[in-house]
Amino acid sequence: MSDTDAQVPLPDLNSADALPVDDVAYLEDEQASRIAADLEAVFDVPVQVSAVLGRSKMDVGELLKLGPGTVLELDRRVGEAIDIYVNNRLVARGEVVLVEDKLGVTMTEIIKAERA
Repeated sequence: MSDTDAQVPLPDLNSADALPVDDVAYLEDEQASRIAADLEAVFDVPVQVSAVLGRSKMDVGELLKLGPGTVLELDRRVGEAIDIYVNNRLVARGEVVLVEDKLGVTMTEIIKAERA
């Protein structure tokens, strides 16, 4: 740190007027509850969620020849992350998991939306 850098005083966490750790946790919980309450209006808005394992291109003639048991080659490798779309917008990447006897998706990366 150089002499020209601004010195920012740090709070004394050991002072008598500092908030106890339990109070800080309470404030965070209260703030989270307030945020959840603010979002409650959108909880019932339906969205379409798609987990894309991979893609393949083919002619209509090839498509019509597909039948039960046909293996379709996708553009992804085994173990590669899948894309998760919400309303046709890429929002995350994840992995396929097995939960009891059903397939699920674990999100491993959130894609930050670019605003235009």
